[in-house]
Amino acid sequence: MLETIANVNGIVGGVVWGTFGIALLFIAGIVMTVVNKGFQFRHFAFWIKETIGSVFTDRHITRHTGKEDKSISQFQSLCTALAATIGTGNIVGIATAIISGGPGAVFWMWIMAIFGMMTNYSENVLGIFYRRKNDNGEWSGGAMYYLRDGLGAKKGCRQIGCVLAVLFSCFCVLASFGIGNMSQTNSIAGNMNSAFGVPTYVTGIVIAVLSALVILGGLKRVASVTEKIVPFMALLYIVGALVICILHVGMFGEVITSIFKGAFSLKAAGGGVVGYGIKTAITWGFKRGAFSNEAGLGSSVMVHSNSNVKEPVRQGMWGIFEVFADTIVVCSLTAFVILSSGLVNLETGEMISANAGSGLVGEAFATVFGGLGPKFIAIAILLFAYSTVLGWSHYGSKAFEYLFGTKAMVVYKVVFIIMTFFGCTMSLDLAWELSDTFNGLMMIPNLIGVLALSGTVGKITSNYVRRKFHGSDEAPMYSAFPEIQKAQMENTDSAE
Repeated sequence: MLETIANVNGIVGGVVWGTFGIALLFIAGIVMTVVNKGFQFRHFAFWIKETIGSVFTDRHITRHTGKEDKSISQFQSLCTALAATIGTGNIVGIATAIISGGPGAVFWMWIMAIFGMMTNYSENVLGIFYRRKNDNGEWSGGAMYYLRDGLGAKKGCRQIGCVLAVLFSCFCVLASFGIGNMSQTNSIAGNMNSAFGVPTYVTGIVIAVLSALVILGGLKRVASVTEKIVPFMALLYIVGALVICILHVGMFGEVITSIFKGAFSLKAAGGGVVGYGIKTAITWGFKRGAFSNEAGLGSSVMVHSNSNVKEPVRQGMWGIFEVFADTIVVCSLTAFVILSSGLVNLETGEMISANAGSGLVGEAFATVFGGLGPKFIAIAILLFAYSTVLGWSHYGSKAFEYLFGTKAMVVYKVVFIIMTFFGCTMSLDLAWELSDTFNGLMMIPNLIGVLALSGTVGKITSNYVRRKFHGSDEAPMYSAFPEIQKAQMENTDSAE
């Protein structure tokens, strides 16, 4: 039975993450870049200032909302989104991409990220524009809402919009138990056992208890924890990686050369079929780029929609920064650490080390930190994976809420917490395969919605640009719903 499931899953996964899926992601990124007139390039300094720059200058960005306000701050929404995206993929995924696709995969990862910025931007803009309040007074937004209320509002598209919204929610719930839960906790348990000798069941109990204390407290508690964990874990890993980069700075030219040569070389590593090398580099670079930042999957928009922001474009810019921080910064540092460590032949792209995944990154860190290297990576994976569990618990609960109502969310949360324990103690080869497939399947209905509503995103962006850069006094476009638009216009105390 399991073999049959695995075979079916392999076929489906191959379709989703084969040429069709990768092409769809890439095309969506290009289309949204064109529709929004290259916003990520033309207004680079502006979105940097309005996102990470504003954390230090604008109290609205980090100020916590009151107890009666169910929304979270813009910075909390970013940290919760980064908690889910900065995960084991930034370590294990990049190592896998280099092993399978050579140094050239890093270049194509960058390309996917550059265009993925605008896909993520568009998801967030639509998330804010089509969000609604649930029975608990919380904002609810995401692909299922702009599929139902955006795509579904177009002539003749009501049924298809509703069907795609349900499919997206189902795929999201299933993916949350795999890629957002068991596969993450399994990585934690395995690394804690190999690095420190901690039994997997002990790790399982601790993770389950810690998860329960946070997840059952609701989004505000999740956001409160992630805004502390994410900056710390990111800074810890970045500092460690930067130390290696600085000590290996003399290798910078060789590393960059190998990345660009590998990206465009028509000769496969090891004398393989001509043309296969570049195809493999593109495939693995695009795959890891998509999985590391999740742009196009429609996941992080569910927490960005809970922000106390009014301007859809403002939250869209946080989406751009999310991809930038995750892939351009963190993943690139991991890649440089591996490629400058002497564990990869930079001329041919062949592996010198026999290690793979986190073992390869741990060995790369060991070239500078000695025996502390693998332990450092084990701690990094612990923080990265646990924060991913917290972020995905929110994604799954919002999808479950869409399917079964607000009151049913507690059932999902309890099951989710129980599964964190089993994830630590069981073999998860099939679970990894299934979760990858369901995660990829989320992409298809989401991108249909994003592309179908690209004109709406373009109008909202143009409206914002005219007001912010050209002094237009036209009314802002806050919401697709008149009652929410009116309320947001009247509520001058909310952060814009």
